[in-house]
Amino acid sequence: MSEKRNIARAAGILGSATMLSRIMGMVRDMVISRLFGAGLATDAFFAAFQIPNMLRRFFAEGALTAAFVPTFSSTLSQRGDEKARELANTCFTLLTIVMAAITLAGILLSPVIVGLMFPGFKAEPGKFELAVLLNRLMFPYIFFISLVALCMGVLNTLRHFFTPAISTVFLNISMILAALCLRGFFELPITALAVGVLIGGCIQLVMQLPVLWSKGFPLKPNFNFSSPEIRSIALLMLPSVFGVGVYYLNITVSAILASLLPQGSVSFLFYAQRLFEFPQGIFTVSVAQAVLPSMSRQAAEGDIDGMKETLSFGVRLTLFITIPAMAGLMVCSTPIFSLIFMGGAFDYATAVSSATALLYYSLGLSFVALTRVLVPVFYALKDTKTPVYTALMAFIVNLCLSLLLMGPLKHGGLALATTLSAFCNMLMLLWLLRLKIGSFGGNRIMTTALKSAAASIPMAAAVWYSCSLVDWSQSGHKLLKGSVLGVSIVCGSALYMLTVKLLRSEEAIEALSLLRRKLKRG
Repeated sequence: MSEKRNIARAAGILGSATMLSRIMGMVRDMVISRLFGAGLATDAFFAAFQIPNMLRRFFAEGALTAAFVPTFSSTLSQRGDEKARELANTCFTLLTIVMAAITLAGILLSPVIVGLMFPGFKAEPGKFELAVLLNRLMFPYIFFISLVALCMGVLNTLRHFFTPAISTVFLNISMILAALCLRGFFELPITALAVGVLIGGCIQLVMQLPVLWSKGFPLKPNFNFSSPEIRSIALLMLPSVFGVGVYYLNITVSAILASLLPQGSVSFLFYAQRLFEFPQGIFTVSVAQAVLPSMSRQAAEGDIDGMKETLSFGVRLTLFITIPAMAGLMVCSTPIFSLIFMGGAFDYATAVSSATALLYYSLGLSFVALTRVLVPVFYALKDTKTPVYTALMAFIVNLCLSLLLMGPLKHGGLALATTLSAFCNMLMLLWLLRLKIGSFGGNRIMTTALKSAAASIPMAAAVWYSCSLVDWSQSGHKLLKGSVLGVSIVCGSALYMLTVKLLRSEEAIEALSLLRRKLKRG
């Protein structure tokens, strides 16, 4: 099977599993919005959840994956299964010890952490104390999810993608059941959500272990921390924390500054970010996870031309998917919030405020997606410095723009600053990577971008017109709203695919060919 087909197949598996997870995430957010709305309790919960979630994105899914996968792939390719098994066991043992210490420190220091990250909470009676309580309950989540990320790295390198991707469904199910069934057992009902997070993290880890066993990688203690591979991973991880996680650091900065804005701003950004992550999680992360093992193996074997072709295909596939998704989110922001969240404690004014943040976030979908694909290339080439430099510049840009825009645009300005920062980071990475490895199909990439953008214009116009036929400010009418929005999205997607096929887009032809092969097998 060709490398392109391997990547497309892996991305398809990851995308399907992640889509189910994101749908359950939407159901979870609907439950939260209906039961708790957007106010003191939800601001405290989302802020408290942001802290272990930030560590997950920086450390577990970011730096750990970016550092571990290239080293593990190289060990497996050059030294065989036994050495790779030893490396996996050693990493699991060391990570267990380190994360247990970090978790204990996080629980003890929660008042300090929450006070530093969300200084505005201290001005509102009860809000700071609630955030500290919830953070203490949820902090062990980072322990479980870090071990899950290590298991994911092993399984993805072995070309098993489904279990790690589908496991997040059970986090969402755990939170939904906790919110519905346990909230009556607590003096502060939103505490049930924190309990659901903790149970969900434990379930995610337990799911990985039998699959690893079946693949010949049963995890067991190994205290050989002096191996050169461990040192290599550690050296890669230190700068990777910042290089991979800068976008999420910027999101965290937005949440901190939002705590200084009118009440509800933290929740507006959180709800918008959740919807923004829907296409990003399904498509962007899927493509990035699919290409990383391939590029790591090609770099380890010295196949730079093959790696450049894989990278080019990954970038073009990302643009082909994210450009229409960006256009769709922009024109459907208010209808989506009206359909999914509006009702109960979540009114139309809250929907519009959240949709404003989503609109500004949506402008950066392709920029964030390309960054997720480009950064791991540097780590596959053992270059840990370049992503740190670009991330530092992007962080400074975000901070300056956030302070400049949060006054006139409130929470919308914070979302726009995040988007502009992601654009700067992407441009710097593209330029520096071209200097490092030479051209990797820039003309083909630009052609894909232009064709996808051109095809997105009639799609967006058609979706906007069909959505304008419904009054989204009215609560209820879920069947009508869902029908109109669903038909608009399906027809818009079909119109996009038809247009890119008429434009003879290489990615459209490849996607339709893959679909035909699957239908024939079916």
